[in-house]
Amino acid sequence: MLKAAASKYRPFPQIQLPERQWPGRVLSAPPTWCSVDLRDGNQALAVPMNVSQKLELFDALVRCGFKEIEVGFPSASNTEFTFIRRLIEEGRIPDDVTIQVLVQAREDLIDRTVHSLIGAKRSIIHLYNSTSPAQRRVVFGLSQPEIIEVARRGTRWIKDRLPLLSESQVRLEYSPESFSATEVEFSCDICTAVMEVWQPTVEHPIILNLPDTVEVAMPNVYADQIEWMIRHLPHRDRAIISVHTHNDRGTGVAATELALLAGAERVEGTLFGNGERTGNLDLVTVALNLYMHGIDPGLELGDISSLRDVYERCTGMTVPPRQPYAGELVFTAFSGSHQDAIKKGLQAWEKSTESGATPNWDVPYLAIDPADLGREYREVIRVNSQSGKGGVAYLLEREFGIELPKEMQREFGPIANDAVDRLGREVRGEELRAMFWREYVERTSPWKLDEFHVERKGGAVACSAHLRQNGISHQISGEGNGPIASFVHALVRHGVPRFEVVDYREHALGAGEGASAIAYIQIRLADGRALWGAGVDTNMELASIQAILSAVNRSEARPLK
Repeated sequence: MLKAAASKYRPFPQIQLPERQWPGRVLSAPPTWCSVDLRDGNQALAVPMNVSQKLELFDALVRCGFKEIEVGFPSASNTEFTFIRRLIEEGRIPDDVTIQVLVQAREDLIDRTVHSLIGAKRSIIHLYNSTSPAQRRVVFGLSQPEIIEVARRGTRWIKDRLPLLSESQVRLEYSPESFSATEVEFSCDICTAVMEVWQPTVEHPIILNLPDTVEVAMPNVYADQIEWMIRHLPHRDRAIISVHTHNDRGTGVAATELALLAGAERVEGTLFGNGERTGNLDLVTVALNLYMHGIDPGLELGDISSLRDVYERCTGMTVPPRQPYAGELVFTAFSGSHQDAIKKGLQAWEKSTESGATPNWDVPYLAIDPADLGREYREVIRVNSQSGKGGVAYLLEREFGIELPKEMQREFGPIANDAVDRLGREVRGEELRAMFWREYVERTSPWKLDEFHVERKGGAVACSAHLRQNGISHQISGEGNGPIASFVHALVRHGVPRFEVVDYREHALGAGEGASAIAYIQIRLADGRALWGAGVDTNMELASIQAILSAVNRSEARPLK
């Protein structure tokens, strides 16, 4: 890299726009969406889609609710032309969906493009030519008036062929390609010239697509360009202002959202941002950004995983795991503090909805409810070496119904994290449960219970138990005001170092006659240490006795590895 970047690069010039209005506006409605996956997205693929793949993706776009879909560049290849003809001749296009085709301002290409649309009920012919100073100078060697005449001539050629599409509702879309790098005054002049030839009306407006073909400035500059055009365009009420952003600076979504504030009414882009170089605008992200602010985007994205599967199958591309909303890990927290906050937030949300109320979504670290996108809560929290007690407890409760007391979470969390750290990877729920079982439930050394009996006499309880200590049999007995107290008395009487039970919890694991119970017991030793134990049995009383032995065994041994 150059130490003096300014010797080679320069900042993009600012737009003179006194009292710009877009910074103070708030979005309240979605734009018209147009998917260009089948054209702009397709041309960016190393292996373009075949007809079958394009048909599958077209059907998926229709199911999502797209009413305008750019289906191809029919003059570019026989595959493109054949695909469009199949859509029309096989009646695959719903009556409320408009197909769009792209064409350069060349007469032979326009002629083939128009023929590809014969029989279509609703269509948009998307005409474009390049307008930036670099394109005019380096690529075409044409002056501004000559570039304007290219656009006017292309518009006339389309208009002259409209009788071939007499049974169709046809709209014209015009794009001054590289608008974002073009002088706004010239962009306005060429769009005005196209409108003069096409003669749109308020009832039948033209679409003026103002693309951020290559991001050359910050998104606020693009918004200024859009607002400037809207202020200066003659017969503004006869045009629909559309935007088409790319992601060269990584701000395609921001540029689109600011352009909408500036007055744009229509948005072109692709699913998950597929496109040339760093990609097109990600339509899913913009739509769900609106959704999370309480605006119905008009697209159905309630099964985003299935949509992602279709996209990946048809394009051969992969949605990154951190892709907004759709990525595998976007509803996942590894950080312990995040996991704890999410756990508490989800519990509060569920409690608030039990009464039938519909409170606003407000869960820490989750901008949107995963369930709205067909995702499951169990995907939210996963455990690795960075996780804390909250994530561990959440996963055990969600997947296995193990409701650890808060103090026990503080004890088991570090034990689990140490074990995961040694593994050096994420662990599944089943592995975490196995760690808990080994640490608590399967603690049968040095003491193992073979039999336990109680006898109630008035308000007192007497117990007898057969235990093995490192394989040696022992018969013990004790008394107390309940089974737990009598068993503690029996152990201490038999020589186990003195301890007391300071906490006891229990709950069922599952439902039905064969369901198990789990008991959690915390003991305090004479030296002040507090330890937890856990026991599982179909009999709750026996589960509590097992939990006592679990805690006693843990007091006499190092944690299991």
